[in-house]
Amino acid sequence: MANIVWHTKLRIFIDLNKDDLDHPEFPDLWETIYRIDRYHGRLGTPVRERELQCGGVCREAGVEAWMHLRVRNGRREAVHERSEDEARHTVPMSDEHKAYQERILRAAEEGGFHGDSEVRTRVGRSWIQTDTLVEGADSRRIGWEVQLSTIGSDGLRGVRARAAKAEKNGITPAWHTDRADYGQRHDTHWTRSNNLPAYVIARTGDLRVISGFRKLDFWHCDVHAVHPCPDGVRRCGKAHATPVPKDVMFDDLVRQTAAGTIVPIQFRTPTKLYRFWVTDSDQERYNDLLSDDTQLPAAPEDTRAPANASRNRPTCRPELIATTSTLSAPPSVPGPATFSPVLPTQPPAPPIETRTAPGAPPEAETDEENQVGSTIQTGLPETLIVLQRVADKEHLRLQQMAGNDERKRQRDVWFEAAHAAQSAVTQYAQAKRLNRYEVEKELRRLVRHPENTPAE
Repeated sequence: MANIVWHTKLRIFIDLNKDDLDHPEFPDLWETIYRIDRYHGRLGTPVRERELQCGGVCREAGVEAWMHLRVRNGRREAVHERSEDEARHTVPMSDEHKAYQERILRAAEEGGFHGDSEVRTRVGRSWIQTDTLVEGADSRRIGWEVQLSTIGSDGLRGVRARAAKAEKNGITPAWHTDRADYGQRHDTHWTRSNNLPAYVIARTGDLRVISGFRKLDFWHCDVHAVHPCPDGVRRCGKAHATPVPKDVMFDDLVRQTAAGTIVPIQFRTPTKLYRFWVTDSDQERYNDLLSDDTQLPAAPEDTRAPANASRNRPTCRPELIATTSTLSAPPSVPGPATFSPVLPTQPPAPPIETRTAPGAPPEAETDEENQVGSTIQTGLPETLIVLQRVADKEHLRLQQMAGNDERKRQRDVWFEAAHAAQSAVTQYAQAKRLNRYEVEKELRRLVRHPENTPAE
């Protein structure tokens, strides 16, 4: 059964929950359409020829589901012709989905905002249903849609259409998932957390968002720049912005999107359009950059109070917790004594996946690698050489594997090792104000072709 009916001849939606069917201009509408439908029923007219379709879930899914009318216990009802169309309205909601809805409402209330779940909103002649709608400051409305791993891989058809319909109705769409392949999409503003059970999601601990929120790094394209020029030239002399992945807590994201301090943004590159969330100050600076890229936009003054550590226990932790602080260089080798890479390298297109606290695998610390700094006097820190050797070692190990599962696990290990090496190179080049490309080139030559190192 359904309460929203689409009349194909009159071209109107009929809401059976309302006495006037949501059409006060037609005072006898129910009596008219019900009498006609009963007349067709006595004649044996097929349901698909009675001009009534489901105007709710089925229509939103792009399915023509034909219906007939009846009155049971004084209640008006519209009944589907086929049972599979009826079942579409009773898809069970997972416990994880319910836990996310409860958490969004709780976080919004703690921030002083009101919210509600399963909200239906009229949009022209159609309807839109939002999982959880948060009423924010300045008439701001955030529509949270939760899509989890319990649905099929083809369950995201029409995401952009649903998001566009919400935007037209003044609702800012915010889609959250725990699937990596969903989080990589850019048909709307996606955020992603780890795949967690319902009881963990429902707890009051800090739930980490590992993808979908970014910080914009504004820089001048000169010889000292760390990032490559997005225009494809060596150095253009203009100002650019590069998205840098950044973690945020889910409760903070809910509250700050409602308050307007975290906003959605559309970031364009020469080849693609990316959608993610940034702070309102980064959005203002990005808009200034688009209007004039000849100079860096002014950095806003940070008037916020210093952040304090949360008292809540985390409900999820970074997938990789490892640092390179154990790989310390001897005092005789120039450069920083230790490296804790925090600035990931940035390709011309924004990275899709968020990395957390990259570092070398535990097996990285071998006696042979720890001695490399004393056997090769290069002027580069020993830590850089060790990290690059680890990355090359993991890549070689990947090439020697045959099984798909083993290769997949080893590929993740190699990605983390390579990411740690690249981050250390970036930090070193910034600290020494060197050309990053030249530092990386020299490092790889020393590690992969040590025989070409000139003698002292």
